[in-house]
Amino acid sequence: MTAMNIPVLETARLVMRGPEAEDYPDFKATFTSYRARFMGGPLNPYESWMLYAAEIGHWQIRGYGMWMIHDKATDETYGMAGGWKPAKWPEPEIAWVIWPEKAGRGYALEAVHAARHYLYDQLGWEGAVSYIDPKNLDSIRLAERLGAWKDHDAATIDGNDAVYRHPAPAALDDSQLAHGIEMEISHYRDPLFKPKGWSID
Repeated sequence: MTAMNIPVLETARLVMRGPEAEDYPDFKATFTSYRARFMGGPLNPYESWMLYAAEIGHWQIRGYGMWMIHDKATDETYGMAGGWKPAKWPEPEIAWVIWPEKAGRGYALEAVHAARHYLYDQLGWEGAVSYIDPKNLDSIRLAERLGAWKDHDAATIDGNDAVYRHPAPAALDDSQLAHGIEMEISHYRDPLFKPKGWSID
């Protein structure tokens, strides 16, 4: 599968496309920064390049992967979200990263909600997890807002991550949770909406 036939997802504010070469500088800036401390980083330039190549190759190997999140109006990139399952990963993961300067505007919530919907409805996933560093409170809050809960019995990657289990498709279909996520996303689309408290994705 090449970038040309990776499915394109659209939401009210976002266009999600396969990663392209021109998207790499933003990826490198994030993964070589302190923002990557919960994702095995900060990485050096070579490591960030290898990881970005893996993001593209994952689509070829698995038939799914991480979409690059673009602003629908400006085409600016905000981060990545999608499915992820490297070798020896216990279960398929729904993962995300938002560039540091774009956090707190609901982009991750909107993108992950769309990605999960695609993985469930189009690829037939029966569920998924997110592997999160226990100190990564922003991602934990986002997982919980998406209806995921900490699964103490699930296998971890290396024993140092917390496993958050997403609701199964049947539990999400036309549910109060799904409607609540849509409502929260609609708030972020309101230019007058100013979330209180610290930044959350």
